[in-house]
Amino acid sequence: MAETSETAEKTTTAGAFDIRTIIGGLMGIYGVILLVMGLWFTDASEIDRADGINLNTRVSIGLLVFAAIMLAWVFLRPLRVPVEQDDSERPE
Repeated sequence: MAETSETAEKTTTAGAFDIRTIIGGLMGIYGVILLVMGLWFTDASEIDRADGINLNTRVSIGLLVFAAIMLAWVFLRPLRVPVEQDDSERPE
C-alpha cells in the first residue's frame, strides 16, 4: 500500500513513433494527391465511366477526414510510454 511513491514512473509521449501519426500522415498525403488529381487532372471520359461522379474528389475528401480524425486522436489522447531510469536517477 505504501508502494505508490515507488511505483510512480516517469512517462513521455510516443510522438512521431505512434502508429496513429503514421497512418494519419499517410492517409493525408494520399488524400491530397487524390484531391489534386480529381480537381485538375480528371477528364470527362473518366467521370462518365463512374456514372457522372468524380470519384477522386469524393475519395480524397474521405481520406482527408479520416486523416484529420486520426491526427486529432493523437493530439487529444497521446500515448504515454514509461521512461527507464538510470541507476543514478533512482531514489535510494
